Amino acid sequence: MPNPFSIDRTTQEDIIILSIEGYLDAHTAPKFEETIQSEIDKNNVKIIVECKNLTYISSAGLGVFMGFIEEIRDKEGDIKICGLDPKVKQIFDILHFETIYDILPDIQTTIIRFAECPVRKD
Repeated sequence: MPNPFSIDRTTQEDIIILSIEGYLDAHTAPKFEETIQSEIDKNNVKIIVECKNLTYISSAGLGVFMGFIEEIRDKEGDIKICGLDPKVKQIFDILHFETIYDILPDIQTTIIRFAECPVRKD
């Protein structure tokens, strides 16, 4: 039986919040990829990925994050990540994702960061 994975989409003003839950791996990464591509196609390029219920991420899941960041920033948007579980955060830390992404504790802090710095330039 495949591992469960779900995406809940909400909005706050012009920011899309994708709350992901479960296992983000080779089997579920295409669903996440399609969701992000759909937002880009609608010119929704301010995206928060809320990960408080993400229990596992594989290289395929990490690849989805990396696959879109340049395109989104070229369109004056950004992907910001929040609410990482400590085990999942450790993977992001090992790979130095904080040098590429804003990784914040919760949705409200991330929305404030979008207001202060809509696009990360580094």
